[in-house]
Amino acid sequence: MNFNTNSHHGSPACKENIPPSAKTDAFQHPRTKQRTVLGALSENDHRGRSMSQGSQFSRQSSVSDSSQVNVFGCRSSSSYDVYIEEACEVVLAASGQEVVSDSYELSAEADPLQSEHMKLLLELTSSSCQDVSLLSDSNESFMSKQKLFTDYAEDIHQNMRKSEKKFRAKPDYLERHPEITSGMRVILVDWLVEVVQEYKLSSETLHLAVNYLDRFLSCTAFVKQGKLQLVGTAALLIAAKYEDLFPPELNEFVYITDFTYTKKQLVRMENVFIRMLAFRMSAPTTNQFLHLFMSVHSICPNTESLALYISDLSLLEIDPFLQFTPSILAAGAYCLASYTISKSLWPDSLISFTGYTLAEIMPCLIHLHKLHLSAESRPQQAIRDKYKSSKYCCVSRITPPAVLPHP
Repeated sequence: MNFNTNSHHGSPACKENIPPSAKTDAFQHPRTKQRTVLGALSENDHRGRSMSQGSQFSRQSSVSDSSQVNVFGCRSSSSYDVYIEEACEVVLAASGQEVVSDSYELSAEADPLQSEHMKLLLELTSSSCQDVSLLSDSNESFMSKQKLFTDYAEDIHQNMRKSEKKFRAKPDYLERHPEITSGMRVILVDWLVEVVQEYKLSSETLHLAVNYLDRFLSCTAFVKQGKLQLVGTAALLIAAKYEDLFPPELNEFVYITDFTYTKKQLVRMENVFIRMLAFRMSAPTTNQFLHLFMSVHSICPNTESLALYISDLSLLEIDPFLQFTPSILAAGAYCLASYTISKSLWPDSLISFTGYTLAEIMPCLIHLHKLHLSAESRPQQAIRDKYKSSKYCCVSRITPPAVLPHP
């Protein structure tokens, strides 16, 4: 399978994504870099059509984690599956009995939606227009508005802290999906990073997409491995519409998946996705908290880029990082970057601002340090490659500290 990235809205917070003219070029011309492929086409039988449409670059037919080959594409022996048909979820239980849920009551978060809300959902998700909530008179990103943070930082922080617990995924959600492993999710997130980079989408789009992905899988069950890429693509599609000024077109999402899925399948999944999340899309992320902390207590460009790099790395693993709130993860990334560059940790100004002591941050900091140490040896290198550029001060080349100081 392949992935496609479409962004639709430019978060006032980031100006990383590309204008429509550049996006068109990206769609019309084959890329020079080989795209990571998550698996072979199995259900949709689109490979022949994909090849005939001028896909001139070579592609891998499988991606394996430590235990599986052809992770996403192989036919599963499990009788579980999730199908999306006409915006209706059909779950096949182990017994083979088909259960249809129009209201998606599997969701622990989503309240039943009224029929008029569903009509509105279908209208909104089928439209190519920008979401009204994303329109802004300013081309500047929300996160880059330092004065806004200065004037309203306390109120923003308190509101985000109240909200972050409502938008968290369940750390054990993979238990509900027998065919999906943590290794598959790592491959998927690494692919999302590649797509975000290729289309110059904002970093917040990536963080939102991973949040949407984890929350969706937290409130569904028995998603097949062959559908995981579709779920991830829909998560990125929605996040890009929400966050970026110039999200890619729907055709580009299909293209990036090597036509593994059709536009109709992707739109249906988008409908289901938003319904499952009950339209609750404005989730506080580690990226948002980190920018807020850096606006309260400024740091040098090297430290800032390193903190962003560590924050992105934390997206790769469910265990242990879903156990921590985004604000704690942001604090841990800040501390680790600050210690790596300047041998300082958590300043008094942020202790006062957040209420977090170093002792509270330390468990998360220890796990982030282990992740930082192992980053170079991991099979997935998209995040490290991103932060090797001069734009980010080449911080992924910085050697992590061998040990952390005792609190």
